[in-house]
Amino acid sequence: MKEETLQIKVKPNAKTSALEAQEDGTWKASIKSPPVDGKANKELIALISKTFKCPKRAISIKVGTTGRMKLVKIKRSELA
Repeated sequence: MKEETLQIKVKPNAKTSALEAQEDGTWKASIKSPPVDGKANKELIALISKTFKCPKRAISIKVGTTGRMKLVKIKRSELA
């Protein structure tokens, strides 16, 4: 099992959802959902799952569940 940790800056209420790598090694996520009742976090996890082609259950937000800066851990199998 291989683990990756991503530092992501989230921008909620965007027109489109997108995840892009930045030059400094961090990621920028634009999320359509508002930051209410965990909707933005759920959409972020779905976006990461789609981008990295891994199941949603393998993704967890370790730091920053209520802020814009988040540390997200992805557990990926060696076969992926």
